[in-house]
Amino acid sequence: MRRRDFDFDERVDEWVEYYLGNGPSLVVFLVLTGSAFLVGVSFYVHSDPSLSDLPTFLYPLFGDSPTALALLTLSAATLLPNLGRPVSDAPVNRPLAYLHTLAFVWLVKYGIWTFVALNLRPDLYVGFSGAALWDYWGIMLTHLGFLVGAYLVPRYGATTRGALAFALALALVNDVFDYGFGYYPPLKYDAGLLLAGITVALSFVAVALAARAFDRLNLTGDDYSDPRKQ
Repeated sequence: MRRRDFDFDERVDEWVEYYLGNGPSLVVFLVLTGSAFLVGVSFYVHSDPSLSDLPTFLYPLFGDSPTALALLTLSAATLLPNLGRPVSDAPVNRPLAYLHTLAFVWLVKYGIWTFVALNLRPDLYVGFSGAALWDYWGIMLTHLGFLVGAYLVPRYGATTRGALAFALALALVNDVFDYGFGYYPPLKYDAGLLLAGITVALSFVAVALAARAFDRLNLTGDDYSDPRKQ
């Protein structure tokens, strides 16, 4: 019997169309990402330092993972007005390009960052006790799920050169805030120069991947051409 060809990207497109283009399943997805955002906020509320130690407008820079989840939730929520039409026909414009690009960059950066940070000092995290099951396996696996979310965003979004440059600038500002002022995500060890250097490198890697993953939205004044329909 002849083996059928399997096109992974085509299957993902079908999955995105079915689940993110369907009202009930899209709402479930938004509830899950919104709930995960609240879990992340709770972590930073009870951490040391905590959100209470910072001015409100700095919360997004301190709560890196909740920020990524908030951006993903907002990005996916832009599909709600598009229900009843193919996900590939979702509206694209300059503000949405910035939102989708930021969501992708934050998801990729902090999905990978968490895996790296925990495995730089596995002796402090790896284990099979009740606490270790969450502190290592739970946190690592849930944050690797960020990469799945990031993979979905370019299926309905686009980017621009300005959005990519803005995402890189903001990611580097976040790095300065984290390591210049000591507000990196709470760890069981001091981050040091190695993790700081890796984090800065991840800012560039995440933006480079965004440039590769997204179609480019061509803008001239207030007009645009949607590359997905060309």
